[in-house]
Amino acid sequence: MNIYTRSGDEGETGLFGGDRVSKWDLRVKAYGEIDEVNAVLGWCAVVAESPLKEQLEREQQRLLDFGAWLATPPDASEKARAQLPDWEDSAATLLEEEIDAMESQKEPLRAFILPGGTELSARMHVARTVCRRAERAVCALAATESAPPAVHPAQLAWLNRLSDWLFVVARPPF
Repeated sequence: MNIYTRSGDEGETGLFGGDRVSKWDLRVKAYGEIDEVNAVLGWCAVVAESPLKEQLEREQQRLLDFGAWLATPPDASEKARAQLPDWEDSAATLLEEEIDAMESQKEPLRAFILPGGTELSARMHVARTVCRRAERAVCALAATESAPPAVHPAQLAWLNRLSDWLFVVARPPF
């Protein structure tokens, strides 16, 4: 299999399920932004220690799965939709539980904070801002398609919670 197909040389790309769309399509933008979040989390994971490293890798897998969901339009064939990875509706709840546990070990937040502090903290702040940008792209897609929804509510909740989780992780102590 070649890494290049030449099928996108004129500004179009294929969605999972066969449809071709412009590379500036909102769906393509949304899953591209999710891919970028995934890459930044990988950048964070290489300097993180356990258990944070494993948590980051868990969320990377979720981002990969979410990208597959975004690359599969709601009107894709049943065969294509059947190949989508399972989605855990409890993903946002898990992040909430981890946020609460981390927050209980940190000083209360009393003001805005400057991103930085340590290498890992600075990387996590970059991840948070990239995640927020991805969330805006996904929300734009969700606003354009309603029946069936372009993005499931549980996925939107998880993505919103992920950026909150990244913010809390970015605050020392780790």
